[in-house]
Amino acid sequence: MPDLLLELRSEEIPARMQRKAAGDLKKLVTDALVEAGLTYEGAREYWTPRRLTLDIRGLTARSADQREERKGPRTDAPEGAIAGFLRGAGLSSISEAQVVNDSKKGDFYAAVISKPGRPAEDIIAEVMPGIIRNFPWPKSMRWGAASMPKGARFAGIDGKGPESLRWVRPLQSIVCVFGPEHDETQVIPFEIDGLTAGNITYGHRFHAPDAITVRRFDDYVTSLEKAKVMLDADRRKDVILHDARDLAFANGLDLVEDEGLLEEVSGLVEWPHVLMGEFEEDYLEIPAEIIRLTIKTNQKCFVTRPQAGGEGLSNRFILISNIEAKDGGKEIMHGNGKVVRARLSDAKHFWTRDQGDMPDLDTLEESAKKFDLDLKKPLDQRMAKLDALNVTFHAKLGTQGERVERIRALAKKLAEVTGADPTLVDRAAVLAKADLRTEAVGEFPELQGLMGRKYAMLQGEDASVAAAIEDHWKPNGPSDRLPEDKVGLTVALADKLDTLVGFWAIDEKPTGSKDPFALRRAALGAVRILLERKVRLPLISQLVHPTRFAWIHANIAEQRRLNEGAAKNNRQATVQFQQLAAQATEIGNRLRFQAAIQPDEARQISDLLSFFHDRLKVYLRDQGARHDLIDAVLTPSSDDLLLVARRVEALTAFITSEDGKNLLAGTKRAVQLLAAEEKKGTVVADGVSEELLRLDAEKALWAAVVVASKEAAEAVAKEDFRSAMEALSKLRVPVDKFFEDVLVNDEDAAIRANRLALLKAIREATATVADFSKISG
Repeated sequence: MPDLLLELRSEEIPARMQRKAAGDLKKLVTDALVEAGLTYEGAREYWTPRRLTLDIRGLTARSADQREERKGPRTDAPEGAIAGFLRGAGLSSISEAQVVNDSKKGDFYAAVISKPGRPAEDIIAEVMPGIIRNFPWPKSMRWGAASMPKGARFAGIDGKGPESLRWVRPLQSIVCVFGPEHDETQVIPFEIDGLTAGNITYGHRFHAPDAITVRRFDDYVTSLEKAKVMLDADRRKDVILHDARDLAFANGLDLVEDEGLLEEVSGLVEWPHVLMGEFEEDYLEIPAEIIRLTIKTNQKCFVTRPQAGGEGLSNRFILISNIEAKDGGKEIMHGNGKVVRARLSDAKHFWTRDQGDMPDLDTLEESAKKFDLDLKKPLDQRMAKLDALNVTFHAKLGTQGERVERIRALAKKLAEVTGADPTLVDRAAVLAKADLRTEAVGEFPELQGLMGRKYAMLQGEDASVAAAIEDHWKPNGPSDRLPEDKVGLTVALADKLDTLVGFWAIDEKPTGSKDPFALRRAALGAVRILLERKVRLPLISQLVHPTRFAWIHANIAEQRRLNEGAAKNNRQATVQFQQLAAQATEIGNRLRFQAAIQPDEARQISDLLSFFHDRLKVYLRDQGARHDLIDAVLTPSSDDLLLVARRVEALTAFITSEDGKNLLAGTKRAVQLLAAEEKKGTVVADGVSEELLRLDAEKALWAAVVVASKEAAEAVAKEDFRSAMEALSKLRVPVDKFFEDVLVNDEDAAIRANRLALLKAIREATATVADFSKISG
């Protein structure tokens, strides 16, 4: 069976786009061919900085013939219906149609439409121009005449011709050859914007710029290799990594590996050549993180460290060249060294200036007083400057200084829960954002937090405070580490809760795949902190604090301070808020709300709590918990996420045991019957009346329910959920006996309502642990 080779060669494609673009090309082409009736055995995509290549093996030579039988109207149908059938079927007269008899519907017309298969060459030539013209580049461009200003005379600009071709960089040639593995191949010469597909490609821009004639994929790869082009991106990565390791080792060093940088540099070269540059050792006084980012960001180079180990770096770096220089790369290394030294000189300047005094200290005294800052310390000066400049955090959420005030107030409350030293927490919260005004972070935003920690240590801050400045950003994802100690944990939690509440208050919530403010990550980070550090925190009490939603709503209304009179008038909670408060009292911590909550605030709190629940579900499922067990435990008012996780853990361990199976079977039978009767509107008594219990089985069940409820409630109060479930599992035998001996739907309405109330008592008793109706099995 024939193979297809396709190459789209252009000027340099940005490295970050190459892998996805090659995957898109493979999907678009194979989908189009399959849709046209062709099949193939396999396909693989390749890419270099200057080309996207697709190799399709075992492609059928032509599409299959198609035979379609189209049913038409009855033979006695109106002429209009018959005429429409003929047009749709492509028949010139009714004599070309067949008459088919149906014993039930009578005679009707049918047309047999035969479509002969098409050669693969025709299909490829037909689909490729559309794929290229509509290729999904994140950014694309026109070039040549098509890039001229509007009004220039070329197709597409004046609206009279097709829109000119756009590509990520100017498209220079197209290879499209098709044929069997051993016989002669043929070119499929489709044309797009003056480019005609052929069998000519080109090698390395400098080492082998001459034309290369291509026949099939194997000789294409071999020819490119001779022309200094390594087609396979993963092979380029492997060559770069191993050569870099070897070169570092030969110089008594270790390579500091970076997968993201390796992916990027493999997309910058077609023929990688590894070299080593160096800079003066004086620059090693700069923090290693700044050196690494400077060299990586500006020169796309790897740093090295001494083989002796430790966190320090060496003054050698690894660079990847796209050419084999005649002088062994001396000029390349020299040129890169000059640029690296200039960049490190700037970095050293930033590092030094950040440790000095700011020139306008007299203008910072008010801010210093507000945050209890010591203007003799450089980091304190930067925090005062951040506040004094009124740097905007978000147009609707106030300044960074106001944000720090909110985080500081919340962290003070959270310290009571986490057990952190309140003095250290306050200091860490005040300095957490200070490094945003440092020049190092201004140049490298990725270092925020980390630079704050280094500057804090230099000015003699407590180690916990310094660590918290770095850690309050953490965790930055599901695999990132958590804050080191209670101080960092407290400030990190305060920062994340303030962010979530703020953006919820201004209705900037994540939608679909869009989450521009990383709120899902913030919520997941809070969930991880609470569960992995075993923090018992009733979230609702934090979300309704006056410095949260109330402050933000006041800020939106351009009222920087809450009006005490207005707050007093709003003490009366609305019906919606009462419902929310009622939900909250169902959980172990009976919360009282001291703040006045408006209806829109109540809705936002409820919605934000639901968002936390979604992140909690994701986290627990990733830990192996069953989704039905999570749903069984989680209620709309569950705001102690650690307690929810412990319930799920206990339920997971218990439900597979014999007692668990008994509890599930007994509960489900009772609850399902009750739910069915409630749905029909059957009257259920408010409580069980012992006087209406006529049969021994229902009396025994009621007695068992009373005992089990009491034991379960006591166990739940102690947060011993397994014991609670064991107590409830004893209901299985009396429940089975009840259904054997007792007719629930008795003719006497009072007895029927009482028996349904008995089933309701079972549901209420088990609900203290979980909603067993949501558990499958």
